[in-house]
Amino acid sequence: MNSHPLDLATTLEPLGEGRFRGATHPAYWNMAGPFGGATAALMMRAVLAHPERRGRPVAQTVNFCAAVAEGEFEIAVTLVRDGRSTQHWNAEMRQGEAVVTTASFVTGAERDTWAHAPARPPEVPPPGEVEAIPTAGRMPWFDRYEFRVMNGRTVFDLAPPGELAPADTKVWVRDLPERPLDYVSLSALADTFLVRILLVRGYMAPVATVSLTTYFLADEATLAAQGARPLLGIADAHAFRNGFADQSAALWSDDGTLLAVSHQVTWFKA
Repeated sequence: MNSHPLDLATTLEPLGEGRFRGATHPAYWNMAGPFGGATAALMMRAVLAHPERRGRPVAQTVNFCAAVAEGEFEIAVTLVRDGRSTQHWNAEMRQGEAVVTTASFVTGAERDTWAHAPARPPEVPPPGEVEAIPTAGRMPWFDRYEFRVMNGRTVFDLAPPGELAPADTKVWVRDLPERPLDYVSLSALADTFLVRILLVRGYMAPVATVSLTTYFLADEATLAAQGARPLLGIADAHAFRNGFADQSAALWSDDGTLLAVSHQVTWFKA
């Protein structure tokens, strides 16, 4: 394990029988607990570390049951079904007797099959032509990423009262300090798209991700080829009502390969 903040934040001590102990890290702190992407990365790290795991991550769903409190936690990983092509996993994070996060995973063996990719990334300027937004003095987790936003508001832009902005975002994003891409960091990057209602309404308000699902479309070689260069991210939402909203996102390599797509449901207070 190296000294990158993400690796320090996802350090786990094996306890045997699929159980791991870890602790929250201040570098990824959010409003009322750790940044959700760091929690997703922890759950990913636990499954990847399980001695019976075969293949690479294909799908991950994380349910944020409660805010993770500062301090230690345990993660228990269970192999639910072991097939020839896929493995199905459950993971549960506890602090004391309280369950704070649950997750399910699918891992799959790499196979050389027919491939087709009809989706194409949007036309955008290269990262070097887009100014990085300042994050100093904000919540600590913002400093763990470089954001080069190409359209619309950022969460730091105040909106005139009653004026609504579009929900979509195009952004170049990467870890800070720079870190070679892998499934742990990609799991976290899938949650770096801010809750859409903050952008639409233009002010900070009580919000939270309830459930986040990420589908991993890239193999390990593709992630390794990307290295530490910025990823192109796009995100949008369809509807906000009854205190909940959807949110969808995609992450592309800088050469136009689709790496992952995510979908989440978020909660907002009013």
